[in-house]
Amino acid sequence: MYGKTICIIVFFVFLIASYSIYMGTVDPTPYFTQLQSLPRGISSSPCNSSTISPQPLRVFMYDLPRKFNIAMMDPHISDVDPISANNLPPWPQTSGIKRQHSVEYWLMASLLHNDVAEKEAVRVFDPESADAFYVPFFSSLSFNTHGKNMTDPDTEFDRLLQVDLMEYLENSNYWQRSGGRDHVIPMTHPNAFRFLRQQVNASILIVADFGRYPKEMARLDKDVVSPYVHVVDDGDDDSTPDPFEARGTLLYFRGNTVRKAEGRIRLKLEKLLAGNSDVHYEKSVATTQNIKVSTEGMRSSKFCLHPAGDTPSSCRLFDAIVSHCIPVIISDKIELPFEDEIDYSEFSVFYSVKEALEPGFILDNLRQFPKEKWLKMWANLKNVSHHFEFQYPPKREDAVNMLWRQVKHKIPNVKLAVHRNRRLKVPDWWL
Repeated sequence: MYGKTICIIVFFVFLIASYSIYMGTVDPTPYFTQLQSLPRGISSSPCNSSTISPQPLRVFMYDLPRKFNIAMMDPHISDVDPISANNLPPWPQTSGIKRQHSVEYWLMASLLHNDVAEKEAVRVFDPESADAFYVPFFSSLSFNTHGKNMTDPDTEFDRLLQVDLMEYLENSNYWQRSGGRDHVIPMTHPNAFRFLRQQVNASILIVADFGRYPKEMARLDKDVVSPYVHVVDDGDDDSTPDPFEARGTLLYFRGNTVRKAEGRIRLKLEKLLAGNSDVHYEKSVATTQNIKVSTEGMRSSKFCLHPAGDTPSSCRLFDAIVSHCIPVIISDKIELPFEDEIDYSEFSVFYSVKEALEPGFILDNLRQFPKEKWLKMWANLKNVSHHFEFQYPPKREDAVNMLWRQVKHKIPNVKLAVHRNRRLKVPDWWL
């Protein structure tokens, strides 16, 4: 009797609940949401964003003929076997100053590395699944190898490589689909890709700065500013009890003083800083031996001077960073790598060109620089220096991974441009 009564009550409750849900007076979603968020095993929050890594950038890398990349390093390498982590030649230790423009090599190497743990970009072999397309043309090495003096007969080989590459890309369905906007092209040497730059001005360019590029070609909203690859050895101050006192030179500079554009300031600074016992300012060219001397000089100095070169930036800045020598940056138009994530004012000192040319201004400021402030900036510098290391295999938060993350930040704007371009029937009124 009681059992029958209970069954009837349950039936009517179920009937009323079903009717309420159907009519919209009861929302079952919160209940099912709670069910879905119940603990599973030992995890109390399976959707906790702090425990879920963002998806890496999916990159399709073109399998270009070897003449566009590693054949410049090893002309005897096979053009038949696919480039892999097993047959990729190491970057030569004797490359000297060429190393500063080797970003193109390290980006390519990172995509060949099999371990995808904590990587910002992974290689995909299905172009339909790719977020971006990497063009492994060693344009900087091509210039350094074939056309460094601009008038050599070999310069024609550099130009023909660019012509052949553009023919290859323009025949690609994926280049045609986006107009090259989602293609990543490294050109960190100021003269890299100099013959056909205008044909890639829609792509994501990896540049060291914007000194040689017109605004319609290169700009911050689509391109990525890369550090130069440092050529001095890394610094290590951990065993020094008082690095401020251990670094006996106040201000250090060693490099070419004959430069173009803003770099002409170097000759003027040489005259202003001459005759000061706490300043080392020396004219020098980059050779293997001179790089070793510069390594020791930077490691033993409190501040390292970074005036503009032929373009607003130069390798010297990144040599100073890895030497844990506080950079003194003099350039009115410099753009810095990873600046959306890194605050350079926490470990660098900035002066305008006008301030730098005022007699005594820089030295008076640096000589009065508080030790406590210097030590804080020095500690900050040590904490960020790993972001400027290029290495293989790549490591978490190193320069290669930082660059791929910067590329990833550009992709939403790329997709916006591609989608708008597909539906526009008139010229883009925003350009």
